[in-house]
Amino acid sequence: MAEGKTVVFFPEGAFGPTNNCVGIGEVLRQRCHRVVFVVEESFAGTLEEKGFEERLMRLAPPPEEPEEPGQFWKDFIRDTAPVFRKSTFEQLGEFIAPTWQALLDGARYVDERLVEIFDELKPDAIVEDNVCCFPAILASGRPWVRIVSCNPLEIKDPDLPPPFGGLPFDDRSKWDAYRQEYGRAIGETQAEFSEFCVERGAPPLPDGEMIHTSDWLNLSLYPREVDYPRSVPLGATWHNLESSVRTTDAEWKIPPELAERDGALIYLSLGSLGSADVPLMNRLVEVLAQTPHRYVVSKGPQHAEYELAENMVGEEFLPQVSVLPQVDLVITHGGNNTTTESLHFGKPMVLLPIFWDQHDNAQRIDETGFGARLPTYSFGDGDLPAAIDRLLADKGLKGRLAGVAERLQASPGNERAAGLIEQVAA
Repeated sequence: MAEGKTVVFFPEGAFGPTNNCVGIGEVLRQRCHRVVFVVEESFAGTLEEKGFEERLMRLAPPPEEPEEPGQFWKDFIRDTAPVFRKSTFEQLGEFIAPTWQALLDGARYVDERLVEIFDELKPDAIVEDNVCCFPAILASGRPWVRIVSCNPLEIKDPDLPPPFGGLPFDDRSKWDAYRQEYGRAIGETQAEFSEFCVERGAPPLPDGEMIHTSDWLNLSLYPREVDYPRSVPLGATWHNLESSVRTTDAEWKIPPELAERDGALIYLSLGSLGSADVPLMNRLVEVLAQTPHRYVVSKGPQHAEYELAENMVGEEFLPQVSVLPQVDLVITHGGNNTTTESLHFGKPMVLLPIFWDQHDNAQRIDETGFGARLPTYSFGDGDLPAAIDRLLADKGLKGRLAGVAERLQASPGNERAAGLIEQVAA
């Protein structure tokens, strides 16, 4: 195709979706396209450092103090943290509904700014990795691509569990009650936002949904070994990338103080938001310090607020894609990026879900046998070490994971995504 198309990426203001889009954008840039990222002001400069153009926006009025990247969501999660200790059913009214409200308020606030950006850039394609609609994208009349870089239960199916509940695939006993409570919790909010979409020149939202399906291209991210069997097939515009792993991370080597120790090498990351829960991180450090293994810890935004044990090293941020190939096991919150990247590199997981689709990823990895789900705030002191040792000792699992990794690495999702986006831009 002709060179020099302009592709605008608009990821959610969190590191997972942003990193996913970076991996795809890097391939497009190598193919001589102009790649521009629309990012929150708190992320200013982080994409430029990687060689991309940026256009800045806000999802809320500016604060009085300077912000860290993604500060809005860090503050929101910190203030909401007590709810994470409750059941996913209780979280519907106390976390899911307020989170949707915050997301939709942001979409309302930013809409005029997005119109300005699209009018200026005149993109050949807009790629959004968000969970809610931004009407300016559809109202622009330009081809757009939806990326679902979260658990695929968000693409609903009557024969699959409802999203966000962490409910098992083979036990339907709680599905209907959860669906009804979800509808009750978000119904009015969804209807009002659908009206806003129409006011701003976009179509009304599908019933019960916060985002449209693209008429051009929709991309999901879930390896087929763990994906769900659908009763209603997705249309021809849907493509499952299975995994999409960026190649832009810096090199990482095991520090000498860990290299000289015995024991399995384990990566601990609860994501930028989960690791902000200092009491939880302290508990994990305390429990894992008693094991014979070695740990590489992604310490997160509160890195200065807690100390690691002798069998651990860590940084505020780690180049995750460079760390994962070198470890034996991953302890994760179950964010979609870490979950799919761990499978991409063939690593078993212990999952400690906190919110949103992390519960679904934890449940799915557990029920498909690729890892173990534990109750994040109530596991016993021996539960986590026992799960680690069981997974490390499972030679059959190691073989299965090696097969998954070989297959995924042979067909890089970021390259496939770039090719599909090129077709849309053309």
